Amino acid sequence: MSKTALLIVSFGTTYPETRHQTIEATENAFRAAFPDADVFRAFTSKIVVSRIKKNEGITIDSPQQALTKIVAAGYDKLYVQSLHLIPGIEFHQVEAAVQQVASKFKRVVCSRPLLNDFADYQATVAFLKRIGSPLAADEAVLFMGHGTANSAFTAYACLDHMLMGSQHFMGAVESYPDIQFEISRLQAAGIKKVRLQPFMLVAGNHAHNDMASEAPDSWQSQLQRAGIEVDAQLKGMGEYPEIQQQFITHLKRQLTATDAKGGM
Repeated sequence: MSKTALLIVSFGTTYPETRHQTIEATENAFRAAFPDADVFRAFTSKIVVSRIKKNEGITIDSPQQALTKIVAAGYDKLYVQSLHLIPGIEFHQVEAAVQQVASKFKRVVCSRPLLNDFADYQATVAFLKRIGSPLAADEAVLFMGHGTANSAFTAYACLDHMLMGSQHFMGAVESYPDIQFEISRLQAAGIKKVRLQPFMLVAGNHAHNDMASEAPDSWQSQLQRAGIEVDAQLKGMGEYPEIQQQFITHLKRQLTATDAKGGM
């Protein structure tokens, strides 16, 4: 009898509340969309996994560990969905791990992160524009993206550009566009109040510390010093059914595409 394993991989978070509201909520949406598959969880961040083990006594698998368990359990079909937002370093590590065990299955489908092609950008931008709307003339929404050293960092600048004229802005905490660049744009647009929100799957460490803390170098503090009022929203993208559905659509499309080719 055919058995299907669906491995859902994310960076992870040490914050239990947002883990439940984002990662678990997205996993549950996948369970509803793929009722014949057994859902497995893996986190790519070793630091997050070790801290959860230490602080909560919960063991969460790495992608390699989860794949080893799936192989041992005798599944013949493997579906993998990344909950990463861009195809950066973490996603490529997941792809490599899947390739190492691909020969153990009759069929393997590894689906892509949120932002993969132009249609993904269009759908995501349309969704982001609805957040916080309608806005007064002197109000804006500023999203904090993660950023990456990988060439995929360009995703954040592309989103920022596609959001132009909508009073929605996109910065990145670890690459470009940085907060000072976004503050200069906000000031030039006459913005007096900003809704600050993570463009990350979860509202975790970056959202709590780099975005919304009282620390002098947090985005909230820097915006306030620039004379801009801040309303910080600790709500990850994974909480939104629209984003959950985009991931589900990715996997369904990938399954259809491999069916058309004769499938792996």
